[in-house]
Amino acid sequence: MSKKPTPRALDDFDRAILRILQKDNKTPQRQIAERVNLSAAAVQRRIAAMENAGVIASNTAVVNVQAVRMSITAIVEIRLKDERIETVDNAKKLFHSAPEVQQCYYVTGGISFILIVIAPDMSTYEEITRRLFAQNDSVASYRSLIALDRVKAGSTIVIP
Repeated sequence: MSKKPTPRALDDFDRAILRILQKDNKTPQRQIAERVNLSAAAVQRRIAAMENAGVIASNTAVVNVQAVRMSITAIVEIRLKDERIETVDNAKKLFHSAPEVQQCYYVTGGISFILIVIAPDMSTYEEITRRLFAQNDSVASYRSLIALDRVKAGSTIVIP
């Protein structure tokens, strides 16, 4: 489960720094400082403050799925047998702990969860569906949508 950010008022400098870091978090702080008209030390302090507040949740590498031969991207709709707190919490824990689940959303609208699952091939994907869904007594049904093309995938957000 994601860390909830501690409230922190972002100013225009923070927003400008976030826009740069979302595009490339390896941008040297001195370059960021030049682009936002602050000192490198001020940029460093602001980045640390945003990390501590949970505004910057993590610094990760975006891996090209084709380069590592992960050719199956599945969008999976999960419908639980019931929406009791224990059932939902157990499903959240299971999906969160599964390394093949890239993203997991608890949603409304008749479906309980939407997952993005990455696998190298269909036989591996079948094993994942058996382990996470078919053998799971809490899952009433699931439906897999296999992506034909990854048109856009990312985690950047618009910083107002």
